[in-house]
Amino acid sequence: MKRHRHLLVGATMALFACVAISSSPAMATACTNLRSLQLQHTVINSADDNTTGTFVPPGASPIIGLPAFCRVTATLIPSSDSSIKIEVWLPESTWNGRFLGTGGGGFQGTITYNELASGIQAGFAATNSDLGTGSSGCNPLFCGSAGNMGNPLAIEFGDPTAPSTGLFGHPERIKDFGYRAIHLMTERGKEIVNAYYGHRSQRAYFAGCSTGGQNALMEAQRFPNDYDGILAGAAAFNRTHLHMAGLYGWQNTHASPGRFIQAGQMTLINQAVLKQCVGQDGGASTDQFLTDPRDCHFDPKVLLCKGSNAPPACLTADQVTTMQRYYAGTIDPVNGQLINPGSERGNETDDILALGLALQERFPEPAFDGLFYWVFGPSFGYPASATNFANFDFHRDVDKVDDQLAAVLNATSTDLSEFRGHGGKLLMYHGWADPLIPSQSSINYFLALAGNEGPGFQQGFQPVGFFDHGNGSPALRRTQSYARLFMVPGMYHCSGGPGPNTFDALTPLVKWVEAGVAPDTILATKFVADTPPAVQMTRPLCVFPKVAKYNGGGSTSIATNFTCVTDENDFNQKPAPKYGP
Repeated sequence: MKRHRHLLVGATMALFACVAISSSPAMATACTNLRSLQLQHTVINSADDNTTGTFVPPGASPIIGLPAFCRVTATLIPSSDSSIKIEVWLPESTWNGRFLGTGGGGFQGTITYNELASGIQAGFAATNSDLGTGSSGCNPLFCGSAGNMGNPLAIEFGDPTAPSTGLFGHPERIKDFGYRAIHLMTERGKEIVNAYYGHRSQRAYFAGCSTGGQNALMEAQRFPNDYDGILAGAAAFNRTHLHMAGLYGWQNTHASPGRFIQAGQMTLINQAVLKQCVGQDGGASTDQFLTDPRDCHFDPKVLLCKGSNAPPACLTADQVTTMQRYYAGTIDPVNGQLINPGSERGNETDDILALGLALQERFPEPAFDGLFYWVFGPSFGYPASATNFANFDFHRDVDKVDDQLAAVLNATSTDLSEFRGHGGKLLMYHGWADPLIPSQSSINYFLALAGNEGPGFQQGFQPVGFFDHGNGSPALRRTQSYARLFMVPGMYHCSGGPGPNTFDALTPLVKWVEAGVAPDTILATKFVADTPPAVQMTRPLCVFPKVAKYNGGGSTSIATNFTCVTDENDFNQKPAPKYGP
């Protein structure tokens, strides 16, 4: 499992190289002196120097190229049932004066060491947390399950052998996971920085993707003074309904044996999507991805088997139904309300590491259904029980989950007035080819922010005058003064994918906060085989609602041959109001 964990968190921080504030003075206290530091509800477990340039995470490959740093590990105990693990890494002579909170992925359960390493390599004092779920034996994909049932793929991805209930019966740990762990990590982390360097950090930033993106928005909403700048990637902010979408997708492919999508067929579908739609949405006709999939209206019926053709070279009628429901989203079967948006066309992949349908349908139960064990307990893993992973009722059972979990887990508030009031800046990004979290979810959240700034919105569409011939409406301009969204063509969940999927979004955020320079574009790179240094292509990421359009001349692999232009008013699939923005 550990070798797959990086796919659940942001890989886009690897390139950042932030502007300097000032050179750091020598530390005010020796690292080992931090062992005796007294902080509220906190046990300092260790404080040690690392001057080797290398760190070896538990069960993983060594991380190299590190500056000398002080590594502090601690346990936070805000309640008698809490056990939140955090680490704070403090550069010994290369500190840039800034504090960086970082996130992880899925149910977390362990420290995300590559985020800490990236942080100190860029000069930050960095911190990370297991979100308190490690005490329940959770890992990124599983936090409650019926056990791996002997399924080889489930075993490989870390599903434990025996059934578990995750955070069932532990409401305080659910609070820790939802919002408290990151906030307390931030408070204690800042105090450790102050004790080590002898003064506070001059600026504080948070960067996270997936669950880290949820943490990011939760911080802006609940603890608006924790950070000056927040980077939120592919945010799992509408948590309960996102997990319902995982259940819905699994049930969709297991409704009957004929509904299962076979190996190779997601690639077949993706090629058909590109053949019909590529280049119609900005971008270039030679792209292997879509620039804005909302312009694509591909119907999987075109792949229906005819004559002597048979799967996997085509789709059966049952498989067409599976894919139509894949795109349509999670729907209440009684009233037809949309609970969570569907998958965008262009995200179809047979790569199981992309965490999409090709992985999910091959598990004996949905990978992220652990959240429902927190509500229904161990019975959720048994098909004979009233409510389980195979028969969850998307009309009857939704409210029970939301009643218990939504207020704690869903970062759906769009009131960021206090965060904006102290000068806070929010930079969001999301891959258009994300197979795990529907990409239009981030657009829905951004549009909801803009909706607070002016009237004129209608269901699923930007407001009247939102584009205003390229200048943007007053509501858009007011929103973009503190919050900006960048959609990433061809990027999977937080990283990977056929498009330009590696970029530095943190440096533009720092410049926005500290120099008042709001980013309009971010340069993204696609490396050959997604491995530096050989560059396959570059492309500008455009501030939403603009898209990158090919100028018509020069190589389509070079970013300068594209211009960010105003997009047309596209329909954006949006949940029913009761299910969040």
